[in-house]
Amino acid sequence: MAKQFDSLSDLLTRFIEAQHIFFVGTAGPDGRVNVSPKGMDSLRVLGPNRIAWRNLTGSGNETAGHLAQINRMTLMWCGFEAKPMILRTYGTARTLHPRDADFAELNALFPASPGARQIYDVAIDLVQTSCGFAVPFMDYAGERDVLKDWAEGKGAEGVAEYWETRNQQTIDGAPTFITDGKS
Repeated sequence: MAKQFDSLSDLLTRFIEAQHIFFVGTAGPDGRVNVSPKGMDSLRVLGPNRIAWRNLTGSGNETAGHLAQINRMTLMWCGFEAKPMILRTYGTARTLHPRDADFAELNALFPASPGARQIYDVAIDLVQTSCGFAVPFMDYAGERDVLKDWAEGKGAEGVAEYWETRNQQTIDGAPTFITDGKS
């Protein structure tokens, strides 16, 4: 039942834009595979083979550490409403930190946040849809303000300190390059 495409169609782009949550999958050459749920108006489809995803400061920083080792990323959306579908995009991603030249331009596509940690400029090389028949129906009840409020309470200096003390390594000890010059 799965179908594969070279790029996102207008129909698939509209599906992505209608979703309130997506999942990010990355892995280094060794260690754990990371799958994270994401939301909070943090993704933009920039073209049929390009997505920008802004990563907000959180408890872990696995994606950055994994991409520094092996540049591959999978994004996944599930249709929790009437139409069942699972959509995955496979590709590579350029990691942009606030210190990088292109960060400000892409960051301007999203609501302001002192917790903006990285933007991943994703180059899609494969798109796959599958049935989603086993995905349950779920109703969207709204966004959580906890992460937004936490970052605003910390402010830029507090967020930078958090990066220094909590976001330097993946759970397997790989560097994330959050505070030094490597992207």
